[in-house]
Amino acid sequence: MSSVRVDSWIWAVRITKTRSMAAAACRAGHVRVNDVTAKPAQLVSPGDEVRVRIDGRERIVEVLRPIAKRVGAAIVPECLIDRTPPPPPKEMVAAVPVRDRGTGRPTKRERRQLDRLRGHS
Repeated sequence: MSSVRVDSWIWAVRITKTRSMAAAACRAGHVRVNDVTAKPAQLVSPGDEVRVRIDGRERIVEVLRPIAKRVGAAIVPECLIDRTPPPPPKEMVAAVPVRDRGTGRPTKRERRQLDRLRGHS
């Protein structure tokens, strides 16, 4: 087999959980083959670069062996080369600031005091 559908291949190498999720990702524009947005029926062959954006993270893989049937996790490295850069360290990921209870929006009384302080009547 020299080429296979991109949605079938993404599912077969376990990038997505189901083939319908792979096809939906293609239709939504989250899959690119050789830097061109791919439709589900686009064919991939050895040497193609496939970029898949899932859960806010982009996976970059190179096709080594096109397969149409899902394989075990131990066989997946024979079918692709993962060129995805490592994720940033957890310290670098911006933490969501946490407010203390009651320090949200000012109350009506506090707004009046702020207006008086700023010189507004």
